[in-house]
Amino acid sequence: MVESAEPLVTPPGPETAGAEAEPAPAAGPALAIFAHPDDAEISSGGTLAKWASQGREVHLLILTNGDRGSEDPDQDRDELAATRAVETEAAGKVLGLAGTTILGNHDGELENTLEVRAEIVRVIRTIRPATVLTCDPTAWFFGTRYFNHADHRTAGATALDATFPAAGSPMFFQELMAEGFQPHKVPEVWLGWTLEPNTYHDVTGFMDVKLGALFEHRSQVQGDMLGIFKEWIPLEAKNAGEKIGVEHAEAFRVLSLD
Repeated sequence: MVESAEPLVTPPGPETAGAEAEPAPAAGPALAIFAHPDDAEISSGGTLAKWASQGREVHLLILTNGDRGSEDPDQDRDELAATRAVETEAAGKVLGLAGTTILGNHDGELENTLEVRAEIVRVIRTIRPATVLTCDPTAWFFGTRYFNHADHRTAGATALDATFPAAGSPMFFQELMAEGFQPHKVPEVWLGWTLEPNTYHDVTGFMDVKLGALFEHRSQVQGDMLGIFKEWIPLEAKNAGEKIGVEHAEAFRVLSLD
């Protein structure tokens, strides 16, 4: 499997029984923050596409360039990173995103550093999102067949640390304030790839868009992987949808920071 692939079955977490349908849509921009090109599509592509279709300005920030997303030992990593950037832009257009940004960190080397948090804070203070969507850093083990990629966990933790308290406090990254990037407090955070969902977001009607965006990542989704994703993603969305009586849904742990 490509390194960003999720397990074929995600078991319910301890909060599943009490999880609720989606809250009222937030007003304002949304910012998704993930580790690799294609992570956002796999985790939350239906949600991002739905928000964009509702008129929300949806942005994607990817923290690594995906330059190790190949099992070919002869693959040139710089060429792969360039390919994945092109694929990310194409996938963003399918989802209807307002913009995509990829940082230069190497795949597999993401660390929760001041430098990475500063980059995230810069983007948050620029976009000033009403919602930050990222992955749950506490999710390690999915069943008996998969444990979460370190970059996924680090991306979630780094995004959360940048969101609060850093992005909203004038005492953090004061050099950004000197450049004109004023503090911004994010009202809500959505965590995908979670084992403890408290919200199921109805994405009925957006499976084709989600899959279409994912399949733009041709360097990752080919051969057997194509069939796996075609089968697994709708099945996972169907299982989540059954929790709230809809055809398809995506599961999140939603945090209100107001």
